[in-house]
Amino acid sequence: MPTVDPREALQDLNDEALLPNPVKVRDMLFHARLAPDQSLELNRQFTEYQKHFGEALKLAKQILGKLAR
Repeated sequence: MPTVDPREALQDLNDEALLPNPVKVRDMLFHARLAPDQSLELNRQFTEYQKHFGEALKLAKQILGKLAR
């Protein structure tokens, strides 16, 4: 089962310079015990994360596609 520990994901990010998949970040949010106002704010930030992750993934696919030719 994939990790839902934000400390471990942050360590992975620091060690490997990889962003966690938004699905894992969402799972971390679901497992966290947050106050309603914290939950709303983190959900807003997560939405931005998801948007930028998708844009970065699209760019990476374009770059890798050109390199693979």
